Amino acid sequence: MNITLKRTPEQIELIQAMGSKNRDTAYEAQVALAEFIGPVINEVINQAPTVSNLFTPLQFNADDNPSIPLDIYYDVSDEDYINVYSTHAPGGLPQNQVTPTHSEMKIATYKLDTAISFDKKYASRSRLDVVSKTFTRAAQEILLKQERTSANLMLGALSSASTVIDGTTYQHLVTSAQAGRFLLDDLNTMLTRAKRIRPSWAGGTPAAGNAGLTDILVSPEVVGDLREMAYNPINTREGDGTAASAANVGVSAPDSVRAAMYTSAGIPEFYGVNVMELHELGASRKFTKIFGALSPTSDNNPNTANSNTFASTDDLVIGIDRSRDAFVKAIAVDGETGSEFNLVADDQYSIRQAKVGWFGSIEEGRTILDDRAIVGIDVEA
Repeated sequence: MNITLKRTPEQIELIQAMGSKNRDTAYEAQVALAEFIGPVINEVINQAPTVSNLFTPLQFNADDNPSIPLDIYYDVSDEDYINVYSTHAPGGLPQNQVTPTHSEMKIATYKLDTAISFDKKYASRSRLDVVSKTFTRAAQEILLKQERTSANLMLGALSSASTVIDGTTYQHLVTSAQAGRFLLDDLNTMLTRAKRIRPSWAGGTPAAGNAGLTDILVSPEVVGDLREMAYNPINTREGDGTAASAANVGVSAPDSVRAAMYTSAGIPEFYGVNVMELHELGASRKFTKIFGALSPTSDNNPNTANSNTFASTDDLVIGIDRSRDAFVKAIAVDGETGSEFNLVADDQYSIRQAKVGWFGSIEEGRTILDDRAIVGIDVEA
């Protein structure tokens, strides 16, 4: 993800004006560039393929207090109180709030900001590469903060999520069918579990169907397991339904499936489910360590006798259903510019410092209205 300024006469003139010895001229050029580049940064942030953008945006006026009526998400005749997950500080762990279904929930918001600067000499020399990298860094800083906040919220919701259907408690986290591998059977388990715990608001079959999962968040190692299905057996059972034995020669995936894996090694999707690869997932990685500190003591696999206490040396696969709008990002819109990202020329630098700079910010609040839209697989070490 890069922001690149084209070397046109107009842009060169604008950049050189920022290096002017006339303070007013330089500041006016800073303001003009902020007005031009702010919407570009906003577009980059909103289009980046990150965990943050798995949340559905809910825009509100900057001087307003966003809220959501919860009764449209739940069967109010069946549940009096529900668990809603939200975070009150950027990067903080989620708070589990028990809320009446007939209430209107206020979303707590916070600001994510960034400050950037460079020496005036680069402006005088019309170094568009330096200017471009500076604004790219600003977008990356906002994206990084959004990523951490979003991931922590998802991890916290999954760690304690369980659903009772007709007297049966279903944990949202399930143990993998085999230790150290993510198999087709595990994806099937996730899809089945996601469908079972998510009936319609009336408790029956959703009229528009149930997607189950739209996206899975995985580590590079799990993506390797998906590619491995192109040349390794995928079955986990014998013909009589018992667990597959070591002597079993195994069953390969269909030729059409294996051919697709060979031609798209990046695995953008699998079985109609989008695959997002995260380096922060994996054994002893950042998100896995956080989840290890939050995880329930045990989970289970419906197809095997496996039961496991999650450890940070395990791997984690997170599945979400975005079709339900359970993941909400309330984001403030500036009344004057209509932009979510507000970029302003920074006037703190004196002539002696010979610097130009900007600071930008986004006001947002994130919440998970329904933890039934998230499931996971604990891939045992």
